[in-house]
Amino acid sequence: MSTTPAPDRTGVVVVGSVTADLTTFSTRLPARGETILGDEFTLMLGGKGANQAVAAGRSGARTSIIGCVGDDLFRGLVVESLTAAGVDVSHLRTVPGPTGIAHIRVDATAQNDIVMVPLANGALNAAQVDAGLAALAPSASVLLTQLETPAALTAHITARAQEHEMTVILDPAPAAQLGEEVWRTVDIVTPNESEASILSGIDVSDAASAERAGRWFLDRGVGTALITLAEHGSLVVTPEGATLVPPLRVQAVDTTAAGDAYAGYLGAALAGGSTLIDAVRLATAAGALTVTKQGASPSLPTGAEVAAFLARETDG
Repeated sequence: MSTTPAPDRTGVVVVGSVTADLTTFSTRLPARGETILGDEFTLMLGGKGANQAVAAGRSGARTSIIGCVGDDLFRGLVVESLTAAGVDVSHLRTVPGPTGIAHIRVDATAQNDIVMVPLANGALNAAQVDAGLAALAPSASVLLTQLETPAALTAHITARAQEHEMTVILDPAPAAQLGEEVWRTVDIVTPNESEASILSGIDVSDAASAERAGRWFLDRGVGTALITLAEHGSLVVTPEGATLVPPLRVQAVDTTAAGDAYAGYLGAALAGGSTLIDAVRLATAAGALTVTKQGASPSLPTGAEVAAFLARETDG
């Protein structure tokens, strides 16, 4: 009697934004109406969707992205950068007009502010999501999505992924109020302190307030709330209780994409069969390494770099 082997669903699907990141570095950020001289400028792949896909791809997970890119001069940068990270771009649709743009300013303390203009990202639609998930879900068990794509699509993306029996991870950034039906289709939500505060209405300033905010998400149907607390680590809130996963200390240079590294590695680890807490530890290491380098996608670490970093921390 022959048996059919279980399908390999260790892949990750990212539905999200793709941008060209234009980043300036200066000692400080200008005051309103002021012009200052900067120190450096970079142009590279960005967007929360693309960054999370690159992070998952560099971790070693089989990763695909569903999104849109323009037919302008930035298309080559986007496609080549994603492909170089091992990301499948067969569901990255080219649309007429400009690629999404993010203008990022970084100061000497590694803090940044960002203006993101969606442009081509606004062309993502339900039909493209449905086709992509139907093709990819048989070989992927985790879906990552964010809020830089059309807000009206979020409920559709998470519900479709749930129908495909995928673990749905929502990075609610940039923070925006969502319909109650969205939360019931999210397995893991990963807000930082400010996003958790905006969404829950609870001022998140420490682990205790983070746990209260986490319960707010769980009360609305989310399976797990994973609230990142910057230098204080991550609080994992489940129906069984709350667990604080400590941070890893590094010298920060640029915090851009740290949250995306965290999300990408979290999704990849869960797809690979890790426990939630082990996946959070891996994600924490990836996020910490990311802030030690300038830029978005180029700062995202490889799986080998994360493993070596964790080994040093353990030995130390």
